[in-house]
Parts: sequence; C-alpha cells; structure tokens
Amino acid sequence: MESGLTATQLKLQAGDSVQVKGKVLPDAKGFVVNVGQDSENLLLHFNPRFDCHGDVNTIVLNSMRDGVWGEEQRESTFPFQQGEKAEVTVSFDASELKVKLAEGQEISFPNRLGLEKIHFLSVEGDFKIKALKF
Repeated sequence: MESGLTATQLKLQAGDSVQVKGKVLPDAKGFVVNVGQDSENLLLHFNPRFDCHGDVNTIVLNSMRDGVWGEEQRESTFPFQQGEKAEVTVSFDASELKVKLAEGQEISFPNRLGLEKIHFLSVEGDFKIKALKF
C-alpha cells in the first residue's frame, strides 16, 4: 500500500474525534486509518479490505503495542465502494473506540492500550484524502 498522510503531535483527548473524508480509488485493494500514540503503539488499525490478504469486502480492526499486533477483529459491515466517496469518524474514551461509517453504521473496538490521548494519525493505501476534521 502506498503512503498517504501521517500526522503527529495531535493531542486529541478522550471525547474528541477525528474525521477522514475522501475517495476510495477505482481499483482499490484496501486502505488503512491508524490512530494511536505513535506508529508502534496504535489504539486502532482500521483496515477495509476490498480484496487483499485473503479477505474480500471485510473490515479488519486491530491494535499494536510496542510494535506487536494484537488479535484481529473482523467485521462484515462493509459500506465502502471502489471509486466512491467515503467517510470514517473515530472517537474514543478510556474503554473503547467508536468508528462511525456511512448511513449511521458504527463499529466498537476496545481501547486495549488504555490511552487517554491520541498523538498519531496515518492514512495509507488506496484512498485519496479530501479533508480531515478534528
């Protein structure tokens, strides 16, 4: 996957959210939105997969602590379409993260690292960013 955007020193606190708006590329295999402390400590690795790593139309969520991946969570909810606009909003508190998708769909994921601030955001893969909103 190609690199897209990386932001550091964000200082988002529990209760805050970050919204990523953009367009999925027409021949997309997948894309990733990561949030956390840094690239080795991710509260959330959000990875919609159109057709990659053996998954088709599946969202894979995970966390990373000190460079080590946790247990993957797979979701069959898949509102993304190749070549179409997409929007992902991540909010969090001390116990969980909520990922809001199209048409009121929402996925919950535990705050496995117990972080109270997000300093790091990256968006990678087959996704063209149009706007970020904090």
